[in-house]
Amino acid sequence: MIEFDEKNKKMVLKMVYYGPALSGKTTNLLSLHDKLLQDGRGELMMLDTAEDRTIYFDLLPFFFQAPSGLKIKLKVYTVPGQVRHDATRKAVLQRADAVVFVADSRISQQAINAESFANLEENLALVGLSIDKLPLVVQFNKRDLPDLVSEDELRSIWNSAGLPVVMASALLGWGVVETFETALEALFYAVDKKMGLTDRYQVDKENFIASIIRF
Repeated sequence: MIEFDEKNKKMVLKMVYYGPALSGKTTNLLSLHDKLLQDGRGELMMLDTAEDRTIYFDLLPFFFQAPSGLKIKLKVYTVPGQVRHDATRKAVLQRADAVVFVADSRISQQAINAESFANLEENLALVGLSIDKLPLVVQFNKRDLPDLVSEDELRSIWNSAGLPVVMASALLGWGVVETFETALEALFYAVDKKMGLTDRYQVDKENFIASIIRF
């Protein structure tokens, strides 16, 4: 649900990192925030719950300005993974423009991943969003640990559903930027289709992404 002020040419986009408890959503955002240039990011805000954390950070207020004068601001959130905080998860998902689903790569966690993904689909529907229309990227995290589902198996399952899949170890810092960049590209295409970023506002995809991911 794009937030757009046509009079002042300001657009606010929202990306949400979703997934089971302890799958690495928090670590993803901490790592991403740490990798970005200090002048290209906002403050990292944490809202702690009893057993989990909801994290929000604003990359940079109006960080991107197109030749047309359009200013775009991106907000990135995580949701708490604990089931008891489902109301918070629904609240954070409201008006989301893109979602990154962070899954745990270990064999023992596949049923939990499936439950969390089903919960994502249900909660999106409850806040008026369709999982089939929303830009969605799946990250399989914790690839540095033993007893993992093979990459080939994961890709065969999830790619068949038409979802981009990225392998990662957020703890070690790899796959974090690739996940974010993949989500940004999907988000750009969705917004461009709806708002005419390329033609109407002269927003170039490469410059749009590069202006955010600066190190």
